[in-house]
Amino acid sequence: MRSILIVIDMQNDFIDGALGTKEAEAIIEGAVKKIRSYAPEDIFVTMDTHTEDYEETQEGRILPVPHCVKGTHGWQIRKEIKEALREARIFEKPSFGAGALIRELEETAKKEKLAIEMIGLCTDICVVVNALAIKTYLPEVPLRVDASLCAGTTPQMHRAALMTMRSCQILIENEEGTEY
Repeated sequence: MRSILIVIDMQNDFIDGALGTKEAEAIIEGAVKKIRSYAPEDIFVTMDTHTEDYEETQEGRILPVPHCVKGTHGWQIRKEIKEALREARIFEKPSFGAGALIRELEETAKKEKLAIEMIGLCTDICVVVNALAIKTYLPEVPLRVDASLCAGTTPQMHRAALMTMRSCQILIENEEGTEY
């Protein structure tokens, strides 16, 4: 069985930038260790990717905080994470879910058995959306989320997202290890 690691949106704006949190900063070292435990070809990465007209989009009108605008420092993957990723496959996404990632996983699952692990930011937005999409399209693929290597927009939202994923048969690991 092939083990895949999905690293969600470990970008500067979600760590210490426009939408950063101390909880996101706290997971960097552990995320680097986890990433290094996988071969580069078994790592898939998402990047929240917006354009200069972000504030004119539906998301921008609801969350009027420009972030992850392509080409900016905030859009870039955190340096330590990027170095650990080596040549991992990166999927840019203009919204919460990564449709191209899901399609790639579906194609891969047709050829070989998979087990998927997820880490990243933000637990209550992009992590939960992508986890639920994976569970929807690949219901028989074992899927787990390492709670200690995720951070939400707030500690309360992190816990709520973990509960939601658990109720949808996604295995939550290391929850007791979180600082929430």
